[in-house]
Amino acid sequence: MFIKNPPITDMSAAYDVKGKNVIVTGGNRGIGRGITQAFAEYGANVAILCRNHESGKQAVSELEKFGGKYIAVQCDQADFDSCKAAVAKVFEAFGNVDVLVNNAGVATTFPFLSENGLSEWHRIINTNLHGPANIIYEVAPKMIEAGKGGTIINITSVGGQRVSGSKSHHNAPYNASKAGIDIFSRYLAVVLGDYGIRVNSIAPGPIHSDLDKDLPPSFIEVIEQELPSHRFGEPIEVGALCVYMSSPSGAMVTGVNWAFDGGLMCVH
Repeated sequence: MFIKNPPITDMSAAYDVKGKNVIVTGGNRGIGRGITQAFAEYGANVAILCRNHESGKQAVSELEKFGGKYIAVQCDQADFDSCKAAVAKVFEAFGNVDVLVNNAGVATTFPFLSENGLSEWHRIINTNLHGPANIIYEVAPKMIEAGKGGTIINITSVGGQRVSGSKSHHNAPYNASKAGIDIFSRYLAVVLGDYGIRVNSIAPGPIHSDLDKDLPPSFIEVIEQELPSHRFGEPIEVGALCVYMSSPSGAMVTGVNWAFDGGLMCVH
């Protein structure tokens, strides 16, 4: 028996995520912090999974004004046992999970062939590619068992679709990991669709985050001069898109890789 996400019939609750239970990995800072705020403002309960537990607890304290239930759970998503334990704590606290946003990720600036062995390659791939798989492996079966459908959103990057600038901004394992997650998301959309679970990826372009410091000046100039948007995006804007994808109005959005880049892919 298939679980179908019903269409909206009016706009009264089109963007309603109130009461939904949401996991956001890396939700303590950067883009993840904007995602947690967006869900909290719309009435969702949020579990932040992050390596720095103190930072996670600080983020939770800043969300409390919105009146939902918020928790921070320490988790290194590159480690499967850590993910398994963290997800168990979330389900113990919330009972079920409606939305999973895999946001946590890391980058590098080392040229691939100048690495000391493949330490950077494995560090990035373990976190950015294996990490979301670890979390999904624990969360998706519980979504299926609950029989209520759900939403999985993987935050990738336009770097998974383009490699221009690679000579000045070396990030080969990051590009490879993000491209891999885009394809993995489409696969999941197909195999989880029968259970009413929608899976999408969002590929941010230039967004203000903790990775800003790694951008070369030439790239910043391109953003300000050549992009149709002529600015960086903000983390809360990515959060707003996540809310839409998780709401009734996003019922027909699945298997999509959404470029959220201010027009970067149009001009480059």
